[in-house]
Amino acid sequence: MATPVSPLILTALGGVVVGAVAGWQLHSPSPSDDEPSALEASLQLGERQRGEITSQSELNGKDGSRYTRYVLPLEEDTLVEVALGGALQGVLALYDDQDQLLKAAPTLRHRIAESGDYTLVVSGNDAHSYGPFEVNSRRIELDDISALEVPSRHDGWLQEAPDTYTLTIEETGLYQIEMRSSDLDAYLELEGPNGYRREDDDGAGDLDARLADFLEPGEYQLTARTSYGEGSGLYTLAVEPRELPNADTLRNGGELSHDESLHGWFSGQGLEYELVLESAATVTLDMRSSDFDAFLELHGDGVSVSDDDGGGGTDARLYQHLAPGRYTITARSYSQGGSGLFELETRLGDAASAQPNGGELELGESISAWLAPGVHDTYTFRVAQAGRYRIDMMSGEMDAYLELVGTGTSLTDDDGGEGLDARILAHLEPGDYRAIARTYGNSEGGNYRLSVSAE
Repeated sequence: MATPVSPLILTALGGVVVGAVAGWQLHSPSPSDDEPSALEASLQLGERQRGEITSQSELNGKDGSRYTRYVLPLEEDTLVEVALGGALQGVLALYDDQDQLLKAAPTLRHRIAESGDYTLVVSGNDAHSYGPFEVNSRRIELDDISALEVPSRHDGWLQEAPDTYTLTIEETGLYQIEMRSSDLDAYLELEGPNGYRREDDDGAGDLDARLADFLEPGEYQLTARTSYGEGSGLYTLAVEPRELPNADTLRNGGELSHDESLHGWFSGQGLEYELVLESAATVTLDMRSSDFDAFLELHGDGVSVSDDDGGGGTDARLYQHLAPGRYTITARSYSQGGSGLFELETRLGDAASAQPNGGELELGESISAWLAPGVHDTYTFRVAQAGRYRIDMMSGEMDAYLELVGTGTSLTDDDGGEGLDARILAHLEPGDYRAIARTYGNSEGGNYRLSVSAE
């Protein structure tokens, strides 16, 4: 490589220097053959450099930000990391001898393709960014391995193409593989004996990948890549065994006992359990997992309901009044992807207080009932004398919604009561009316209280 020459091409957008830059140049005196530019100080890899961006620093003519630059000698095939610290709100940019931007970030990492002198630019994010800064640089040393053990931890570098490793499993068990990176969108693929294949994109949260599964003994091929097969950056692979709960409580199917808690293992296919009710009951099903986004389905006896995040966070909960019969509960993930442990808990409540949904309603009467998701409960009542009346639907478990129809009246209400309760206040003429109780989105269910009274 030759010594860099001016002008540099640089642009900044929102604090991040954009890769394909064009449109303006930083004009500065060109150094003579025997006298280096005073604007470009030397910086050696591994040393710490302190400086400050002030109103006297070089000017970025496009956005008014200020910058300073250093000559950084680097050797071929060196993996370098340069981090910006200090009070300055800024960004680093690395250029080759053709003034081509190679990488830009507050902490940049890059594999050097050719030995020579590179230019490192320290820039403020915008025209108001000033202050002292510190630049720390280092060579990143990586292990040159192609086989992974259990347990193991390995730092790798992706340079456009995927990295492939051999993973040998000695005994049957539950294993977890994670790929984490602050530089790229991690993606894992695992292939093994008897046609085994699993893959994951964001299972570890954010843009990190995680595979967790029961693995049989044998040799597996693990591929670490980016989500779209492009980009470069540093990543960490971690392979480790995971402990299982007590074997007596690990069940991937079968009949659910009343008021029990069990553990299961989800690996991409929904797991089916059977719930048998000898008498009507209010059933609560909770599915909790820290490995994936839990999803529950319940089918049977004319009922078909599901839930994603009703248990808080990414846990699922179904609360349902069920008649005697057999019901199928399916435990899976929201997206059908991911894998991991989950806990499934079944609780039965007394359904004696839940009245048949719908029917006749007397003025001044208050009834309690249970509403199934997607169902409309219809009650009829008669008004004998014209006047102002109030219909209330109250629930602490769902967003109540009321409809009133009859004798030329058609009214609706969502949150006219307190909180998410519904209330209709209206002048009603003598006649027959229908009060229809449901939820706002027709997707929830739960207990509610309904009343009609004269004002």
